Amino acid sequence: MSTQQSSGQASGQASGRSTRQPTRQPTVIQALALASVVADELVVGTVRDTHHAVADRVHGLLRRPTRGASRLPELAHRAVSAPVYAGLGLGLRTLATGLGAVGSTGLGPSLEGDRHGRHLRAAVNGLIGDRLRDERHPMAIEMSVRTHGHDVEASPRGLAAAYPSATGRVVVLLHGLCEDEEHFRRHRHRRGTTYAEELAADGWTPVLVRYNTGLPLRENGVELTALLQRVVGAWPVPVERVALVGHSMGGLVARAAAAVATEPEDASWTRLVTDVVTLSTPHLGAPLAGGVGHGSRALARLPEAAAFARILDQRSRGVHDLVAGLADDVPALPRARYHLVSAALSTSELGLLRNVVGDLLVGQESAYGRRRGRDLFPGADVLHVPGGNHFDLLNHADVAVALRRWLR
Repeated sequence: MSTQQSSGQASGQASGRSTRQPTRQPTVIQALALASVVADELVVGTVRDTHHAVADRVHGLLRRPTRGASRLPELAHRAVSAPVYAGLGLGLRTLATGLGAVGSTGLGPSLEGDRHGRHLRAAVNGLIGDRLRDERHPMAIEMSVRTHGHDVEASPRGLAAAYPSATGRVVVLLHGLCEDEEHFRRHRHRRGTTYAEELAADGWTPVLVRYNTGLPLRENGVELTALLQRVVGAWPVPVERVALVGHSMGGLVARAAAAVATEPEDASWTRLVTDVVTLSTPHLGAPLAGGVGHGSRALARLPEAAAFARILDQRSRGVHDLVAGLADDVPALPRARYHLVSAALSTSELGLLRNVVGDLLVGQESAYGRRRGRDLFPGADVLHVPGGNHFDLLNHADVAVALRRWLR
């Protein structure tokens, strides 16, 4: 395979026939409309509720020593502040309605036309993607194969145009929470390459998938297994081997997809999976996500802090699922070899630093699926990257070397 062919496959650059434009492409104006709604619900609502809770606390303390004389200024304060907050909220809702009406006409630049816009959309989906999907909001991301910032139709014609040099070995790359497929290009300017490009040079055809990370893990698993079944069935050449590479949440989605495959074993794409690589995936849960949940419950006990607790509880169902990871009822694929990668900010060998602090988001025990005699992946290959954070594993030299060794 020529360098030009490998580069084309890795980057996923395709002709006009290889991509399909989403039926609804969100615009910058629609993003601003959504921001106005969130500002009303969270910012104005939080400030209002906190202000009134603090004022009620102060006035309550003054009632006894003033023998009830403080009630008049208390009522006056509420009579002034309530209309102010109501007016701010009404203004933001009116702005959101107007921007939404303009955005629905298609006016304004597309959020998908720029890398930063696509990153913003991915981040918003990670935070409230389940709500966006339920409300059929144009900002909601639909799972798809991606090349060069565009969706690829999972049909014989679409895949043939997107992958003109397709091989029988397909490696599927799945990003993590609040990310998109382009995050696998992190630090490319430093390393000069990416996992996709290096695996393409070894004869693999990289297939990058974008999905709504705010949806529940098992729901994304159902969507992924349906997508991969279509991809394998419509692939330009017979598929001989499939490898799954997932960063963080992506590893959990890969596991969920393999567990919900509904085709008979001899017809399912899962029979072709020989390798599953997870990069700092919280198989046993992410402590930070759980800490946020505990923090919101603690704040909710105080009236003055209850509004901030509601902000923390705005987390999507996808984020909630990261608290526990995936249970033992999601078994490993019997024919696949598992390769597990962890990282830690510290270079220390102390288990406390590797498991509690970890890479800031995921500890080593969770990344390996091993804790207190529990082992989700017996016999799996493991790699630890000391001095690395969670996002370094999107494109790290040590991981690249291991990937090429594991996927021979």
